[in-house]
Amino acid sequence: MPNSLNPFELIARRWQPSARFVERAALATVVMAVVIVVTGGAVRLTQSGLGCDTWPKCTSGSLTPTSDMGIHGAIEFGNRMLTYVLCAVIGLVIIAARARTPVRRSLTRLGWAQFWIVTGNAVVGGITVLTGLNPYIVSSHFLLSSALLTVAVLTWWRAREGDGEPRELVAGPVRQLTRLLIAATGALIVIGTVVTGAGPHAGDARKVHRIPLNWQEITQLHVDFVYIVLGLTVALWFTLRAVKAPADQRRTVLELLVVLLLQGVVGYVQYFTHLPEVVVGIHMLGSCLVWIAVLRVLLAQRERGALPAAVPAPTGDHETVQPEPAASSR
Repeated sequence: MPNSLNPFELIARRWQPSARFVERAALATVVMAVVIVVTGGAVRLTQSGLGCDTWPKCTSGSLTPTSDMGIHGAIEFGNRMLTYVLCAVIGLVIIAARARTPVRRSLTRLGWAQFWIVTGNAVVGGITVLTGLNPYIVSSHFLLSSALLTVAVLTWWRAREGDGEPRELVAGPVRQLTRLLIAATGALIVIGTVVTGAGPHAGDARKVHRIPLNWQEITQLHVDFVYIVLGLTVALWFTLRAVKAPADQRRTVLELLVVLLLQGVVGYVQYFTHLPEVVVGIHMLGSCLVWIAVLRVLLAQRERGALPAAVPAPTGDHETVQPEPAASSR
């Protein structure tokens, strides 16, 4: 009965988003996930981490920053408000995926996964403030943002392909080499958070607890893993070329190599110029781009068939919908 329809079904009866719209909405979540990381870095690099000195309010007596808090309060509060923008974009993906007929449950589940990661990370962000920018909590805050970026990229990729069982496009050894590359890149990012937690940019001008390690020695370990990731990337490219893998698979590896080289240049510049804030911020953006690029290398090595073709949404209680032939996903 019409009265028993849930809100998603009501939307689907009035709006059928195109596959292109769903894909672009999913891409928007990737962009916003990167923006959240970069603006979060700006909060730390401008020493605005305690611009709002409590959570969920900005101060004990105000939800928003007050004039006497200056620019630091505005920066920290602005970053908090971006979380709502991110949630709105994720909500759009969920609604669009649910409204499109046939319903793609995989996309709605991935959308909800993003929502719950954002919710959990908001709580971790609050704990970060309440603990006075504890470096271990700050690191977990960044890693949860990386998890969000991972799910966002997967959502975007899944929006461009079908719902069939994944079919591997490369041999087992190639897949294993790719997984090793993923693991090494993940370790590189984790070590980078340790460098951040031990380094000079604590997030606030006042004395803030740091990870009790020599940040220059940790930086050297970070650089060692950069070379490991570079070596694995080059090895994977030659392997794909040797087995005559499709051009799009080789292209994703070349794109990763370019991003890694650019990120390496930024890393050396920030080290030898004594970590200027702007360059560190660019390096944080680069870390997001590296992770996106390496995920694309992995995802390009399998396929799930064509996108399911859109069919008219039912408009009556007893209407039967006949599916159309599947459309190409590319």
